[in-house]
Amino acid sequence: MKKVIVGLSGGVDSSVAAYLLKAQGYEVIGLFMKNWHDDSVTISEECPWLEDSNDALIVAEKLGIPFQTIDLSEQYKERIVDYMFAEYERGRTPNPDVLCNREIKFDVFLNIALQLGADYVATGHYCRKGIIKNNDGTETYRLLAGMDGNKDQSYFLCQLSQSQLSRTLFPIGELTKPEVRRIAAEKGLITADKKDSQGLCFIGKVRLPDFLQQKLKPKTGVIVEVPSTISQYREVEPAFESIREELDYNSKKPIYHIDDGKIVGEHQGAHYFTKGQRKGLHVGGTKEPLFVIDTDVDENVIYTGQGKSHPGLYRRTLFVTDEELHWVRTDLALQTDGKMSVMARIRYRQPLQQATLYKIEGGLYVDFEEKQSAITEGQFVAWYVADELIGSGVIS
Repeated sequence: MKKVIVGLSGGVDSSVAAYLLKAQGYEVIGLFMKNWHDDSVTISEECPWLEDSNDALIVAEKLGIPFQTIDLSEQYKERIVDYMFAEYERGRTPNPDVLCNREIKFDVFLNIALQLGADYVATGHYCRKGIIKNNDGTETYRLLAGMDGNKDQSYFLCQLSQSQLSRTLFPIGELTKPEVRRIAAEKGLITADKKDSQGLCFIGKVRLPDFLQQKLKPKTGVIVEVPSTISQYREVEPAFESIREELDYNSKKPIYHIDDGKIVGEHQGAHYFTKGQRKGLHVGGTKEPLFVIDTDVDENVIYTGQGKSHPGLYRRTLFVTDEELHWVRTDLALQTDGKMSVMARIRYRQPLQQATLYKIEGGLYVDFEEKQSAITEGQFVAWYVADELIGSGVIS
């Protein structure tokens, strides 16, 4: 009998994943990951992990499977929280959920599971795994979108490797969320009607500025409103002698200066803000809402523009360095001077966009057919062929 260790989070998705695996004849063990108890940095006034771990225990008892809690808070602080602080300090916007899957669930947790003699780990993600049988007897693993288009979570797993996928099961990937809740209700699982968790992976709801202020001290700076005409120069493109020149030009973000606009307010730290952000500026009196179009953490200035259509929000091309480029399907990885038509997204839930990948020495351009709003350094871009996620990278 194959042994599977399920990451029981105390939510309905992982609960049903555990039930399905047991029904399929696997030996199932539930493990709850405790990821935070650092008193020097408060994440939330509440303590959601206590309630979640209790719910996970009740589910395990109901299913008749062994259960234990493991403390991964040291690794979580080192690999996720410290990384987040460092990225925000640089003026970038990290995605903790993608990192959490790469660094904790499918690395630290997976290794613990293998040490315990497990054949697989399983999670409650809405995605699927496909297997290609190769002529030489080896297998290639495919990361496929979940059947529930509204809940597809493949983006969050965009940094997984062939080795990690080989040891992973996604039991609810063929189901929709309503079907998962119905199964949980039919089986009398306490999590059947429990709301989906929000906020940081495994930790719960947190106000990011409050969290960041504990390590990144407030520093008063100015908010500058940049008129839309300032960005218009990017609409008049020079004559390009090569596709490389055009890609390089389109991937460069505009550089703003204080005298490009007018000072309309103050903020408490440019590193608390991210491109495309609307809330938290506390500036009124404009015809349309202000959106952050850029931040300068060195000068501590936030540049804003009126309305969602402000040209400063839009770029067509982004760049990923070789160091931060990842192929789930290593057999499909582009070689230098190669190109590929794909569908891509730069954030979870964004509808897939048509794009072309261009591989050069040192990195990869992702050139979208249409300009994208709020391409943000530090976030992940993921690309697909049909419903398969084949690669990803950190936006430079």
